[in-house]
Amino acid sequence: MKISLIQPSRNNLKYLKWSYESIRKNQGDHEVEICVADDFSDKDNTWDWCQEMMKKDPHFKAIRNEGPTRLGHTILYDTLVNEVATNDICMIYHADMYLCPGALDAIENHMMPYEPGYPLGGHQVERIPNPKTIVSLTRIEPPLHPDGPEKVLQDFGIEPEEFKEEALLDYVKEHEPVLTTTEGIFAPWAFWKKDFQEIGGHDPIFAPQSKEDTDIFNRFHLNGIKFIQTWEGFVYHMTCRGSRFAGGAQRNPDGQVFMKNRETDEWLIQNAKSTREFLRKWGHFCKHDALMKPIVPPKYKIGFKIKNCSEDFLRVLEPWCDHIFVDYNFTNYILQERQHTSFDLIKRVLNYEEISYDDIIVEIDAKSFTRQDNEIISNLSEILEDSGEIGEFQLGNLKITINNLKTYENNLIKLK
Repeated sequence: MKISLIQPSRNNLKYLKWSYESIRKNQGDHEVEICVADDFSDKDNTWDWCQEMMKKDPHFKAIRNEGPTRLGHTILYDTLVNEVATNDICMIYHADMYLCPGALDAIENHMMPYEPGYPLGGHQVERIPNPKTIVSLTRIEPPLHPDGPEKVLQDFGIEPEEFKEEALLDYVKEHEPVLTTTEGIFAPWAFWKKDFQEIGGHDPIFAPQSKEDTDIFNRFHLNGIKFIQTWEGFVYHMTCRGSRFAGGAQRNPDGQVFMKNRETDEWLIQNAKSTREFLRKWGHFCKHDALMKPIVPPKYKIGFKIKNCSEDFLRVLEPWCDHIFVDYNFTNYILQERQHTSFDLIKRVLNYEEISYDDIIVEIDAKSFTRQDNEIISNLSEILEDSGEIGEFQLGNLKITINNLKTYENNLIKLK
C-alpha cells in the first residue's frame, strides 16, 4: 500500500523526530510518504530539520508557512493533502504519535481488501480499493484525559525521553481485543483523497483549529462514508503537544499525569469562537456516540423573535438560529461580533418588526426565559424531529410555530 501521512507541526520538533523514527521503523513493506507542514515554528529548528530530511529521505516532503501568523492545522491539513501528497490514500497523523508494528497492515486490510475468495484457489489474488471508507487506528494513551471505550489507557511515557518502547511493543503483541472493528472516527484516520476532495476538505471557518474535525466528520457521515476503527492496528499517542496546552504534560506527586485546567488562553478563545461558528452552521453542539461515530441531527431553518432583548441575551442566542429578530439597537453587537465570525450578521440579526420567512419560528420573552427554556433551545433539532407536525405549540415559555419541516443538513456536505 502507498500512503501519505499528513503532519502539520508548530514548535514540535522533538516529537516529529520521535514520530518519524517510529514510522520508518514500523512501516513494514508499505511505501509511506511523510508530508510535514512547518507552521512558522519560532522556538526550535523544525524547518532546518525538514530541509535536512528532504535531502536524506526521498519519501519525506515538507512545506513552511513563513508567518508571521499561524495558519493552524485546519488550513495546513488541506494544503498537504491537495498540494503535497502524491498517493491516493492519506492519513491525518499527529506529531506526537508512535506508529506501532502492523498498524498499516490493518489499514490496508480495510482500505484495500483482497478480492472475494482469498485465500482460496492457490493463485495470486489482487487487493481491490474500498472507496467511501475511513479507517481509524486505535489510540493507546497515557491517562491525561478521561477513559473512553474507543481507546486504551496505558502509560508508556509522556515524553520521548521516558518512552517505554519495549513495554509498548510487548503490550501490542499480547493484546487480544474483544472486537476487531467498531464504528468511529478520530485521529489518526486514513482516507481516500478523492473522498476528502469531493466534500471540499476542512472548512476554513474553523481555522486555525477546534471543531474542524467534528465538522468534516459530520459531512463525511452525511456523504455516505463508512467509518471503521480497527482494533488490530495501534498508535501510541502522547497527546497535548499542540497549541491547546502550555508546557506539555506534568505529573502530580502521586505519579499520575493530568491536563485539567491547563489550556492556553489562545486555545480557549479560539475554541469559544469555533463553537459559536459550529452552532451557526449546524444548529446543535458536537454529537457522537460512545465510540465516536458522528450523530447529525436535522438542520432546520429557524428564526427567533425576541421581546425585551439585551445585548447579552442576543450574544447567547444568536448562534442557535438562522435569523434573530430583536427589539433593541443591535448595532454594537454586530460591530463587535463580526470580527469573530464568517457569517453575515447583517443578514442574521434583524429588527423585531421585520417579517420572518423561516420554516420554524420561536417566540421568546427574555424576561421570562429560564434555564429549562435554554435547554429546549440547545435540543431544538431533536425536538422538532420528534414533533412531526405543522402547527403551533407551547414548550416551556417558548411559543413554537412550525410552517415547514424541511431539513437542510445535506446542503452542508460540500463546501461552497
